[in-house]
Amino acid sequence: MYVAHLALQDFRSYESAEIALDPGISAFLGPNGQGKTNLVEAVGYVALHGSHRVSTDAPLVRHGAPRAIVRAGVVRDERKALIELEINPGRANRARLNRSPVPRPREVLGMLRTVLFAPEDLVLVKGDPGERRRFLDELLTVRAPRFAGVRSDYDRVLKQRNALLKSAAQHRRAPGPEVLSTLDVWDTHLARTGAELLGARLELVAALGPLVAKAYAALAPGRAADLEYRASVSLPELSTDRAQLAEALLAGMAEARKNELERGVSLVGPHRDELLLKLGDLPARGYASHGESWSFALALRLASYELLRADGDDPVLILDDVFAELDTGRRNRLAELVAPAEQVLITAAVPEDVPEQLSGATYEVASGEVTRVR
Repeated sequence: MYVAHLALQDFRSYESAEIALDPGISAFLGPNGQGKTNLVEAVGYVALHGSHRVSTDAPLVRHGAPRAIVRAGVVRDERKALIELEINPGRANRARLNRSPVPRPREVLGMLRTVLFAPEDLVLVKGDPGERRRFLDELLTVRAPRFAGVRSDYDRVLKQRNALLKSAAQHRRAPGPEVLSTLDVWDTHLARTGAELLGARLELVAALGPLVAKAYAALAPGRAADLEYRASVSLPELSTDRAQLAEALLAGMAEARKNELERGVSLVGPHRDELLLKLGDLPARGYASHGESWSFALALRLASYELLRADGDDPVLILDDVFAELDTGRRNRLAELVAPAEQVLITAAVPEDVPEQLSGATYEVASGEVTRVR
């Protein structure tokens, strides 16, 4: 799998841009602020329908423009597909596949798979639990696009349940039978959708753990890296059976109901879970050095890449200004690990930031212009 063509219209700093790409390694070079990251951000957006830099779509549209358009020509198993996404802040986004409209943008999820490394990845180790939950859910969606719908359903149910709890808390009196009956209904919905999301996360962490340990050992030999999923409820041991997980969530909500009604918020469910990153017996957050944190973040991305490869596709690897952050040893080890990928897209301020193992096509990015120089 690789991106053969990228076209942008009113995306970030680009009024328009068109780039032809080849398999193998491509490096986008230029001073900071010239638009290098915008290019690879657009590729990542096609894969995930989201940005690694911002949580909303509005900043992706060039100032003064009503919308942005990203087109990517993707080659997969020698078959070509043209994916077009129209980004409309405040309104529904639109998508086309081979120039034909599709009912919903998520219909084209999975047509392109990417794994993106960026300085922002440090929040996976040092940030709040929400960052690690997002990492898991994005990887789930890349592997099986239907999980975009699962996550959307869960968020919708959670929003409705929270609204009911907030309304009950504001009245400052014991809720009546009608409120409790309605809450029972939302409990059932949250348990059903939550069990599907929770079970998928547990299966993902089980598959990802050994790959993270292997990648971390390759990047930074020493302490062993491990993953541990901590749910907000007591779970049946070693089970991902959805019915059992739904029962566990219902039991947890029943136990937390009094507290939830007082606080006006849902305290149980996958939205409260944590992915614990461990180095030896200690949590990486708060105990890992800066170099160890970087290595763990890189290991998570490398493990994601290996997991997707095992599914049958070589995802496009994107390394956004990563090498400048690494010491020589980690830089060279990372380069050796990613060099065999079918397509690697790199951004760097200067050629010296790109390891020799990753020499390939070179593009100069300056003042909104992208020029192939090698």
